[in-house]
Amino acid sequence: MTAARDAARNATLDAWIDSHFDEEVRFLQELVRVPTDTPPGNNAPHAERTAELLKAFGFEAERHAVPASEVRAAGLESITNLVVRRHYGAGRIVGMNAHGDVVPPGEGWSQDPYGGQVAGGKLYGRAAAVSKCDFATFTFATRALESLQSPEAPLKGGVELYFTYDEEFGGELGPGWLLNKGLARPDLLIAAGFSYQVVTGHNGCLQMEVTVHGRMGHAAVPDTGVDALQAATKILNALYHQNTLYKQVTSQVKGITHPYLNVGLIEGGTNTNVVPGKVVLKLDRRMIPEEVPAEVEATLRRVIAEAVAGSAGITIDVKRLLLAHALKPLPGNQPLVQALCTHASAVFGEPIEASGTPLYTDARLFCEQGIPAVLYGCGPRTVLESNAKRADEHIDLEDLRRATKVMARALADLLS
Repeated sequence: MTAARDAARNATLDAWIDSHFDEEVRFLQELVRVPTDTPPGNNAPHAERTAELLKAFGFEAERHAVPASEVRAAGLESITNLVVRRHYGAGRIVGMNAHGDVVPPGEGWSQDPYGGQVAGGKLYGRAAAVSKCDFATFTFATRALESLQSPEAPLKGGVELYFTYDEEFGGELGPGWLLNKGLARPDLLIAAGFSYQVVTGHNGCLQMEVTVHGRMGHAAVPDTGVDALQAATKILNALYHQNTLYKQVTSQVKGITHPYLNVGLIEGGTNTNVVPGKVVLKLDRRMIPEEVPAEVEATLRRVIAEAVAGSAGITIDVKRLLLAHALKPLPGNQPLVQALCTHASAVFGEPIEASGTPLYTDARLFCEQGIPAVLYGCGPRTVLESNAKRADEHIDLEDLRRATKVMARALADLLS
């Protein structure tokens, strides 16, 4: 009897989502059409537009503006985080978090990065896949869930939506800010996902800035200067050598391989005929869940210092820019994992399992507060398929439809 009842419930949810799917697509298009490039990080206008759209569904969004001084100190322009609370009765609160900020579009687009055009069954635009799509997935799954509400079958607990705007800079002014202010305290948390899998663990990330100081001099008389670029090259060689060592370190988390280091930005010099007196390197070190961040940072600082130890006239400054801890599964995440894996497998018609990802996300901030969290949402099979953070980012509309059904069914399991 229970199986038949659940099957009927799931069919009702699926039918509601199918009948409202055009509306869901239009909602996502409107979200994509408001730019949230970070940097510069002027994201309050998108929050305002999102709140307006949510109000049309009867969802009142609390607007929580982060003080301007904190935003500017982080190198951004404006942040307003949104919280929607839908409480039905006694029981656990399931939170859902997606971020609206995104990297600038860059070049090479065949579609307008802010157009939200639909072509070939795909919706194109910056943040269409990461992660404005999950503003839509989470919102319409909640609406579908509420279509079940009746005196005969009351819902329990509640849903809270957290739409935040600081993922690209580490999340401390997004979910971190809401958590620290006591504005978010769910019992369970589902964060935006980027693959079909239910992600229970992810890498950590350490970002550092290395400034190499030499002394400028005329290129015609190079001995009058101290070449900071030559010293920086020694540091680069030493850092890249670490990647050969990292391949010998493997993670036990499915979906995660080994640590990796990337130097993503190099700036320096003043002109072609001047010995460069200063070079700045910015590096990104991905840490597998088994690593200890303090040890990773200490090792990198030692490698950098030793690389230039014999370079006369060279000094270095090393500054930490970001430390994001890895996501490690908390024991209480099983209700989330079971519900999502069960319904994703049924809706997608293939086994969907718990896995890890080499990305780092805001979900870690909830786990650091003792809140069990997993990642699931309207991602493609892989991040690469969606062109996330590249030209022509897009989401397959059938993935959007199916993920919304999975989320609605899982919420019904957790709150019915």
